[in-house]
Amino acid sequence: MVKNFKIYKNFNLLKRHKKSILLIGNFDGLHLGHQKLFSLAKKYSIKYKAKIGVLTFDPLPKMFFNKNLSNYRITTNEQKNNLFKKAGVNFVVISNFNRKFSKIKSTNFIKNILHKKLNPKFIFVSNNFRYGFNREGDVKQLILNENFFDYKVVKPKPLLKKRKVVSSTLIRKLLQNGKLDKANKLLGRYWTIEGKVKQGRKVGKKLGFPTCNIDIKKYILAKPGVYSVKVRASNYKKKLKGIANLGYRPTFNGKKILLEVNLFNFSGNLYNKSLSVSFCSFIRKEKKFKNLDDLVQQIKKDLKQANIDLKKI
Repeated sequence: MVKNFKIYKNFNLLKRHKKSILLIGNFDGLHLGHQKLFSLAKKYSIKYKAKIGVLTFDPLPKMFFNKNLSNYRITTNEQKNNLFKKAGVNFVVISNFNRKFSKIKSTNFIKNILHKKLNPKFIFVSNNFRYGFNREGDVKQLILNENFFDYKVVKPKPLLKKRKVVSSTLIRKLLQNGKLDKANKLLGRYWTIEGKVKQGRKVGKKLGFPTCNIDIKKYILAKPGVYSVKVRASNYKKKLKGIANLGYRPTFNGKKILLEVNLFNFSGNLYNKSLSVSFCSFIRKEKKFKNLDDLVQQIKKDLKQANIDLKKI
């Protein structure tokens, strides 16, 4: 874990962060492919005695250009920043991706932002990295300007698993298709949603299964259904176990996606507390029940399966 981790909301870097190793990208999920990149950056950092920095964007460019894409992120900025620190990053520049930024010419991005503002020694990018107005800039252009602007481009080979490139896009698809185990393996950890517990309709409590209700906000919508989970609460040291329903609650004609978490062997008030919910196994898809008795019987079966799954972990 890096000490003195710095977050910039502009391009005005401190002198100690110039001539650094700069990794550019969205890094959504910070998966195994990204982790491979950061491991290589660490080697460069030791060899050239340079700091490691990240240039990333908020909102994600795809979400900016497609306003209907409300549920897309694997990780929030806060989660990414914590993962950056663990990966040995010294600073991160979070660029506001807005209309003005999207219209910057690729040549101006190189000259005025990369060179004049950030002034890195090495630039780490993926081979398909695009930048500038209408995505006109590419890695070839970056390399052509290396000598003129005094930097060196590093483009490591992508990580392959079973002949597929490990990518955020692949992980989103796996989550959406209920392939949680595969998604978690490519992330190198459990996929996790963080959010505050809000007041609900207390339907679960009436059924004998009280839940913590969390708005998933801009997180990717994984396959609606029931999951076994591990949970950390902001005011509770011990890691908790439980079961979660991610979905629309069709039995109650719900319209909005919601995460409901039932914690095992826990009694206490968690309203307005922050929870970190790690998804460990996918138990079943969401379904509509004819009556509440059928729902209660299925919940009991789900609880039993969740306990079995969590004991294996």
